[in-house]
Amino acid sequence: MHVPAGWAGGFGRIAMWGVLSLSVVLAACSRRPANEADGGANAAAGSAAATPAVPSRQSGFVKVEGTRFVLDGKPYRFAGANFWYGAYLGAPDGVGDRERLRAELDQLKAAGIDNLRVLAMAEASGFKRGVRPAIMSAPGQYDEAMLQGLDYLLAEMARRDMKAVLYLNNFWQWSGGMSQYVAWATGGSVSEHDPDLTGDWNGFMQNSARFYEIPEAQAWYRDAIATVVGRTNSITGVAYVDDPTVMSWQLANEPRPGSDAGGKANADGYVRWIDETAGYIRGLAPKQLVSTGSEGEKGSAGDMALFVRAHDTPNVDYLTFHLWPSNWSWIDHKDPAARLDSGLATSLDYIDRHIEVAGKLGKPIVLSEFGLNRDQGAYDPASGTQARDRFYQAIYARLLERMQAGDAIAGSNFWAWGGRGRTTNADWMWAPGDPFTGDPPQEAQGLFSLFDSDTSTLGIVSGHARSVHALPD
Repeated sequence: MHVPAGWAGGFGRIAMWGVLSLSVVLAACSRRPANEADGGANAAAGSAAATPAVPSRQSGFVKVEGTRFVLDGKPYRFAGANFWYGAYLGAPDGVGDRERLRAELDQLKAAGIDNLRVLAMAEASGFKRGVRPAIMSAPGQYDEAMLQGLDYLLAEMARRDMKAVLYLNNFWQWSGGMSQYVAWATGGSVSEHDPDLTGDWNGFMQNSARFYEIPEAQAWYRDAIATVVGRTNSITGVAYVDDPTVMSWQLANEPRPGSDAGGKANADGYVRWIDETAGYIRGLAPKQLVSTGSEGEKGSAGDMALFVRAHDTPNVDYLTFHLWPSNWSWIDHKDPAARLDSGLATSLDYIDRHIEVAGKLGKPIVLSEFGLNRDQGAYDPASGTQARDRFYQAIYARLLERMQAGDAIAGSNFWAWGGRGRTTNADWMWAPGDPFTGDPPQEAQGLFSLFDSDTSTLGIVSGHARSVHALPD
């Protein structure tokens, strides 16, 4: 998710579990107090965060049967997290923080969160707010150390029997993404369409959508796909395509046909790109699933029929959608509590409509991003989360209700895990060398992150995870 808050065009029943259960999860956190100067970004894990026992048997590949996921012959449902920077934490040579990664995977696993959605490719760019370093320095040129970061992440997730959803591109600017491919192919500069410089989000989106129809860009993109999907893990020696840790390959983070105003003109090329690229990945990795990374109706020029059309291909195994009520002006970005009730009603309707669409297509669906601001729109990890906690509770209650009814919803990934990451910058923005949080570089660090000190929200997530895991087969 990663578009301007409050953009008028519409960007992209569970009680808190018991105090005893929460204390068990927090004992595994080994977090530093929220008032410590650097927020614990590089702190030692502490004795409470012992590495969990290696499972006696790693679970197999996630499969699709009708409108449900199946794992080792049983329904697979999950309450997961977005952890976009996981491969960055796994990287060597001063970029990563492997001790932090291990400790935070322990914390997530202890909370019942065992499905992580992760960025697997980032392109070097001139975007003002692009993440650095990149995995791809130029077309066909890849940073081996960064790829080893992904190796390390997958190896550690395998030890904990966690599943990964890996996305291979980005519609938005914060990791280079589609607009960078366009610039490489056309000889232009991303600065011309950098929304953090120009403020022109419609222009940026229309430029990013040119990617689908540029053959040279598509060839480079497929080379990147083949490089990652075809990789053998340098730590485990297991080929990625043979690793059941990888649940799904995702075409991109929030691919769109373009802006709300102009995107429908690109619909045919967009739908064709999804079908052909998903088919290409399926051919490379037949044991693993393929998904789009779509936001749903909001990411389809506001057209549910286009969302359905894009997913009505045998090359896409399941549907995805995202939920951003404050970015879509359903809830006040600066004061989430002010319009929370009406925003929740609209959000729950959005969830229901997407689940119904998935059921009609006969495929599972995952709410693979959702989030809300802290109280009063604050960024400080010490600030309150009352409105956000109510939001999480309501969303999880609806998802659990639909799961209990046997509907097509199969899982969720909240946005986003921030863990120990903290910024000390006065403007709250990320700068190269800073610890990573759940908020990408173009957003304030703390906007949507769930930090390791957010005990109430983590308790809600963990309670939902345990309820999901307890559902009958």
